[in-house]
Amino acid sequence: MIRMKRLQVMLLAAFSSALLMAGCGKKEEAQTAPAPGGQVIDESDAAQNTDTADDAAEPDDTDTPPAEGMVRSRITNEWVTEEVNNTRPIAVMIPNTRSAAQYGISDADVLYECNVEGSITRLMAVFQDWSDYERLGNVRSCRDYYIYWAYEWDAFLVHFGGPFYIDELTDRADTQDIDGLSSSNFWRANDTGSSTDNAYVTTKGLLADINKHGYSTEYRDGYADAQHYQFASESEPNMLTQYSDAIDAGKIDMSPTYPVTNCYFIYNEDTGLYDRYQHLSGAADGPHIDKADGSQLSFKNVLVQNTYYEVRDDNGYLIFQCHDTTKDGWFFTNGKGIHVNWKKTSDYGATRYYDDDGNEIELNTGKTMVCIVEAGDSFLVDGEKITSK
Repeated sequence: MIRMKRLQVMLLAAFSSALLMAGCGKKEEAQTAPAPGGQVIDESDAAQNTDTADDAAEPDDTDTPPAEGMVRSRITNEWVTEEVNNTRPIAVMIPNTRSAAQYGISDADVLYECNVEGSITRLMAVFQDWSDYERLGNVRSCRDYYIYWAYEWDAFLVHFGGPFYIDELTDRADTQDIDGLSSSNFWRANDTGSSTDNAYVTTKGLLADINKHGYSTEYRDGYADAQHYQFASESEPNMLTQYSDAIDAGKIDMSPTYPVTNCYFIYNEDTGLYDRYQHLSGAADGPHIDKADGSQLSFKNVLVQNTYYEVRDDNGYLIFQCHDTTKDGWFFTNGKGIHVNWKKTSDYGATRYYDDDGNEIELNTGKTMVCIVEAGDSFLVDGEKITSK
């Protein structure tokens, strides 16, 4: 992935040089140009204002591919290669406990968090570009409601077993999962200090399992919406200023609904991102860090999705109603937040979010965090309590 980024930088430099040379050629060909009000400016006048004219005519780079063959990601709206955009993503089940040693998680394009039994949360990380991992995870067991969210992206579900409640879905012919219980390509690290949160997988191992199962890395027809989230353009980002009832959201505190993780997000005005922090039970409060490179998890968009749920049994296993319903939630970006409503109408259909006027919201380019909240629970925004409707 680092090599790919370096290549993109070199291509960007070459592309910018080519644009500069092309721009010079156009200046030499310029003769006369109409000015506001119908005046004609001759070459001598234009030459005296070269710098001003160049600044005014310079295109917005945000809407121009940084290199030939790059396209907007269907998941983040960032620039990616066509190969990456046409390759099915992976959805990896990752524990979020004190003993979890998470590698590669900061690369996730979409990260889901939801309660499992005992008020512990589990994460599902969706990766669009998973082409160069030597250690990804750690990988833990799945719950069936996560599978419905993985379906939305036509993603390969990567997990390490799960309770029998998942069997009905994993046994389906259309569910294409990679299970560490039946794979020889997962491995356990001896540097985590845990006997359970220590299973990892590599890109090579994932591809081996995909080939073994006869799965295709190309998107399947009709299994995922080509345009999942709706995005505002980078040149005109969604600042939520069009909503008179938008609230300030410098800190989004999910501690009341995630009492073990105690995660929260702080808006970073310098980067325009929400940085993620955690105060896991028994551990110090601090940034949520990817052990692969020490980077903090950060998101451009934060979605809070209030969801109907039930407790299944005496073991505390939960079930969430993931679709065929309309519930409310919140959308946060650029230090602001608005109330939204969400709907998912089929297994593979995208969860879509609408403002209170019924218009589908536009996310901003970048990574997205989805916090699934048990209906009736509360969270805090700048210290103010917000409860689902």
